[in-house]
Amino acid sequence: MGKSADVIAEGVAIATSAARLTVKNQILVGTIAQGGSFDVATYMSDAHEALLALAAESDEAAEFATRQRKRAHGRYSDPHGTHDYRDRDVRNLKKRARQSAAVAERLREMADDPETLRFLVEAARAAAWGDVAGNLQRRLTVEAMRPDQDPDYETMREARMQALRLVDLQALSSEQRARRKNRDKADKAAEKANKAAAKAAEREEKRAAKQLR
Repeated sequence: MGKSADVIAEGVAIATSAARLTVKNQILVGTIAQGGSFDVATYMSDAHEALLALAAESDEAAEFATRQRKRAHGRYSDPHGTHDYRDRDVRNLKKRARQSAAVAERLREMADDPETLRFLVEAARAAAWGDVAGNLQRRLTVEAMRPDQDPDYETMREARMQALRLVDLQALSSEQRARRKNRDKADKAAEKANKAAAKAAEREEKRAAKQLR
């Protein structure tokens, strides 16, 4: 059961990655190519459909393994190829069918869970933003030209503006506030240190003046 559970978990992980890639591509098309806004609910629906499609594929794999198992039953001759199964393969084919069916069931459960869908969409958005940011950075690094020298500037500018739809602006705002707060603290600490230094210098001047008397 342990090995079978590992196989099922791996199958679910692979399918989840495939669903995330599908949603990521849809986000890129919807926000960059078509100029739309990022809407979590819309892409949760896309994630739902992607998971169900992958579940259907796992069901088909289970049915195929079952057909192969029935065909292999009672056949003892030498096989003619990798997928020319014989009676000795019946047990493994039965296990494979159960595992594929379990993966399909798990994917359908995930497709019906709003929190799982939301997490999948957020992961896809992060991946999409990573692709866009990486492409823009490479372009800026390689070309490093002024707007009036770049024939694709307007197109890329629009892409950059659309890319902002993928950014968590609230998170960026919180980060800016935190930086501003830390900067204010540093300024106050520096001001306090300067005042302390000025007072120390003043005391030293008074002490030196007394000694001269």
